[in-house]
Amino acid sequence: MFRRLTLLATSCLLALSLTPVAHAAAAESYVALGDSAAAGPLIPNQILPELGCFRSDRNYAHLTSQNLGGSLKDVTCSGAKTRHMYESQETDLGSVPPQLNALSSSTSLVTVHIGANDVGLTGFIEDCLNLLLPGDPCNDDYQQNGRDSWRDATDALRPKIDQVIRDIRARAPQARVYVVGYATYAPVNGCWPRVPVFKADANYIRATIAYFNLMLAQQAAAQGVGFIDLQTPSEGHDPCKSSGVRWIEPYIPTTPATPFHPNALGMRNFATIVTAAVRAAV
Repeated sequence: MFRRLTLLATSCLLALSLTPVAHAAAAESYVALGDSAAAGPLIPNQILPELGCFRSDRNYAHLTSQNLGGSLKDVTCSGAKTRHMYESQETDLGSVPPQLNALSSSTSLVTVHIGANDVGLTGFIEDCLNLLLPGDPCNDDYQQNGRDSWRDATDALRPKIDQVIRDIRARAPQARVYVVGYATYAPVNGCWPRVPVFKADANYIRATIAYFNLMLAQQAAAQGVGFIDLQTPSEGHDPCKSSGVRWIEPYIPTTPATPFHPNALGMRNFATIVTAAVRAAV
């Protein structure tokens, strides 16, 4: 879920250490697919050579791989949509190959964290920011003739998610596959003005992301693969919480991370959740 990098974010990136990708040799062959919610933009250290993906060596895929042992191919990329599973993605710093190219018959584990950019969830959250009182809630903007445009967009994405899962299984037939959901981005009733989203909009954001995660879980179940819920365990760690408690950064981050994206603490906790889910299934 990644719209654009501001000049401030770019300057932060230049200050980060750059490290090469490390691969361990062992039985587990893990491939991580996904967007910025998995990649970890601006979390130190950002990885060479595909800097345009803003991928951290402390994202949950890397930490999960350390927990499990074995090798890792992390091809997560900020801004990725489902189509970038199949086609090259143009980033601000160059083109990266289709993510599914990382899979092979020897792949034993796959996590896929994708879909939010297809429907523009990050943009939706930013659109609901309201710095002034009085102001108009944004949730009414997405209702027309008794229909909710975000739910319609989510439902329209179902066949694409199904196809991605089927193609992962076709390319990595021996792999355990897990669809990963999105975290909690607002508490009940929000916390305006700390995070400048009105009460009604905070609840609408929660409901919208919950429905999106439900869709992902349903499509995973329909295709016979696992689903890893990050929304439930991240309750109480949303952007309204203090630094050191929150797993998702607010509109103005106080740690190296992109607004409304996981920070390093969030990635560590997500890795614990993903590791536990994978180990429980063995």
